[in-house]
Amino acid sequence: MTIVHHPPDELLTAFAAGMLDLGQHIAVATHLTGCRHCRRVVHAMEHVGGGVLTALPATAMSPGALAAVETRLDGLAPAVATGLRKAATGITDVPGLPPFVRDYPSSSWKWIAPKVHLRPIRMPEASATRVFLLKSQPGTKMIEHTHTGFEMTCILTGSFAHAGGHFGPGDFDFGDGATDHEVMIDSSEDCICLVAMQGELKLNGIIGRLLQPLIRM
Repeated sequence: MTIVHHPPDELLTAFAAGMLDLGQHIAVATHLTGCRHCRRVVHAMEHVGGGVLTALPATAMSPGALAAVETRLDGLAPAVATGLRKAATGITDVPGLPPFVRDYPSSSWKWIAPKVHLRPIRMPEASATRVFLLKSQPGTKMIEHTHTGFEMTCILTGSFAHAGGHFGPGDFDFGDGATDHEVMIDSSEDCICLVAMQGELKLNGIIGRLLQPLIRM
């Protein structure tokens, strides 16, 4: 598997610093599981960040800090147990999906457009970014669109192309309000992607405006 397209450095830096919400974290971590190059970049960033923290002067902990942390840890136990019970309803039939994502509960595929189906992923905590799987059949041509927020796409199987290049398994595609996409599925198999998104798709053209009320992702 040759990976050509990677997350921008700003996104990898935010990942290394722990500044992403859960949905964004899932998308970047999915790419990292298959991309040795980006794993090395993140490791280097973490090393630099650790060096900066080590150089900072020591600060005394506030009274009761340890007890407060222990209380918070005790409060997480029921949530962890609940997550383990839900793992049985996780995702077991999507090739290329990292093991840590398979454990998240998910519903069945639902139709959103001709030859295109969506499968929501339910995360264990609130996130401003929603995550879902998107499956498109070979030969599908998406209506040209842009975004009111952003869209991170990790390709799991199949491939697609648009003005930004050709994207196959392991590649990472980032789109936002400055990006116009006209995506064509060019593989002989279904193209399945993990998508993390904020905002909505904004379909272009007369047909797009007519179909806009019918498509929700």
